[in-house]
Formats: sequence, structure tokens, C-alpha cells
Amino acid sequence: MSVMGRVAEVLRPKRSAAPSAPGPELPLDQILRQDCVAAMAGLPDACIDMIFADPPYNLQLGGDLFRPEGGLVDAVTDAWDKFDTFQAYDEFTRAWLKEARRILKPNGTLWVIGSYHNIFRVGAALQDEGYWILNDIIWRKANPMPNFRGTRFTNAHETLIWASRSEDSRYTFNYRAMKALNDELQMRSDWTIPICAGGERVKSDGVKAHPTQKPEALLYRVLLACTNKGDVVLDPFFGTGTTGAVARRLGRRWIGIEREKRYVDVARARIESTLALDESAMKVMASRASQPKLPFGTLVESGIVAPGTLLTDAKRRWSVRVLADASVELGDSQGSIHKMGAAAQGAPACNGWTFWHVEKEGALVPLDALRQAYLAAAAT
Repeated sequence: MSVMGRVAEVLRPKRSAAPSAPGPELPLDQILRQDCVAAMAGLPDACIDMIFADPPYNLQLGGDLFRPEGGLVDAVTDAWDKFDTFQAYDEFTRAWLKEARRILKPNGTLWVIGSYHNIFRVGAALQDEGYWILNDIIWRKANPMPNFRGTRFTNAHETLIWASRSEDSRYTFNYRAMKALNDELQMRSDWTIPICAGGERVKSDGVKAHPTQKPEALLYRVLLACTNKGDVVLDPFFGTGTTGAVARRLGRRWIGIEREKRYVDVARARIESTLALDESAMKVMASRASQPKLPFGTLVESGIVAPGTLLTDAKRRWSVRVLADASVELGDSQGSIHKMGAAAQGAPACNGWTFWHVEKEGALVPLDALRQAYLAAAAT
């Protein structure tokens, strides 16, 4: 069969199979209002793909802190962040890390974030529990809080530790997706991301709901790097639900654990209002070894996708027009199928092959299906 014939065969509408349902034993997309150790103890072995943990920092604050004009700094003074001794904190850390490792799948990974107050103690404890450290990531805050007393350097970063369940784990790392997210440069281990502020800051009765809410951009990068669509992500210190909100947006399943009722209520409302990305945008760029070597321009040159063709996303929310040079036009902007797919959604990156579709006989067919058909025909 010719290349055009194979492509025509692909364009014939086909009935898609229903996605397989996840196992019923996990409380997927739910918040468990419990102590984190007890809640994890109730989960089966090896059931979680990734854990993101933002545990208490044990900040050891010594009295109130005031701004230069006299205003009180809204610091972390909640009881959940206080431990009587370092030994008590270490015992708590070892307890939750032990349960976390038990419920991780053999190839699962753990991310834990902290400040200089606790991260070194956590790092030693996770090594003692058998985890294998893969990276430490420096989150450099683009807009940190100043050191008002002028007695120390401005504390402008936090540290994330990324660890696999064991040294032999074949963990997920979406290297090409991270490179695409970073303008085709290797993603480094120092990330400059603003702290959570403005409209993203969740508020309750006019005041911020949680003192240490993490920015969604941070969780977006973590989940995109180390999970795939449909993976189960657990957060044992759920807070206002940043992990759940980002997981829903990226098509991951999630489980949150949070013992404070006021945070649970805020998190539920927040996640329910989160808009998931288009289903066809969930795929990320494959490794170079597996990526088919075919530019979109080849389909345009061959007449498979003619200039002037309208492409649309799977839900027909956006459309672009194909130009003669294989760029596409979205409003007043022009660019590649990938760039315009990202622009349409307001997303950092997009796989245009799976996001954009062509219409044939009332059915939408992704560009990737035309690409695969072309490659298969060319190989015969």
C-alpha cells in the first residue's frame, strides 16, 4: 500500500477502547484526614508510583519577628511544626519514611522538601531507611522574604531531595520533557521559581490558608519529570492540596493525607475547581532513541496535510490553520505545532503531534497517527 493509501486507512474512524479502571483498593483522588503514619500503614505494599512530602520543618523560632515598619511577620507558629527535641523529630521522620518506602513500588521515587532546619536530618534518615539519593535540587526563590533583623544572609532557597526506593530501582525520569520545558537545554538542579503569592495563594476568610503553601510551578516540574499519565502520587502532608491540584491538571491520580480539618476543607474546594489539561496533551516528549524522525513539514510537503488545513484539539476548543511553511497560525501568532499547542493552553510545553487533530468524516484523528502511518509506509 502506498504512503497516501496507508494514511487514508488511518483516517477511517475507529472505535476506541475504554480505558482500564484502576484497582478499587486504593482511595484514589481522596484526602485521608488522619495522621500520616497511620494512614500510610493502612495502604497495601508497593502501591504508589511517587511520593511528594513537605513535612514539618521544625523551625525552632525564637519569639515573634517584626518587619521594619513594625508589622508582625506571619511566620509558622502552628503546633504541627513544633517538636520538643531533635530526637522527637528524628523518630517522627524515621516512622513516616519507613511507611513511605513500604508503599512505594519497587521503581517508585520519593521527593522531600525542607529548609536548613530539617533537610539534613531528613536526608540522613532516608539513607538509613534504604532509599537511594538521585539528586538534591535547590529551589531558588525568585522573591524571598528578607532577613528583617539583618543578622544572617537572606534565606533565599529550599532543598528538595529526590530518591529512589532502592539503588536498583528503574525509576521514571522524563529527560526529554525536562529539556523541552527548559528551551532544549538540560534541566539543571537549581530551579528559580517564585514563592507562592498573588492569586495562587489560597486564602480563607481573607488571610492565607497555610503558611508554607508551595507554588504550583514547583509541583508541575516534579510531577512532569518523574511520573506518567495515570501514575498514583501520594502526599502525606497534603496541606492546601497543591500536589492534588497539579496531579489533576496533569492527568495523574493522587492520594492526600492531612490531619488538620481546616486544610482538608480548603484543599477539597481547591482541587474541585482545578481544570485538567486536555487529554491529548498528557503525553510528553519521548527519548531521542524512540522519537520518530519526521518533521511536520514532511506531511505538508507530501500533501497529507495541505496548507490551509484547520487543526483542532480533541475537544474542539482551539483551532489553528496550517501555513505553507508548516508553521501554524493561532490568532495573530505563528509558530510550530508544539509552540502553538502550548500557547493555546497556557502551558509550559506541548506535544503538538498528539494535541492537534485533523477531521475526516466527522471524526478527529491526531497528527501522530498520520506520522506513524507515513513512517510505516516509508519503511515497506
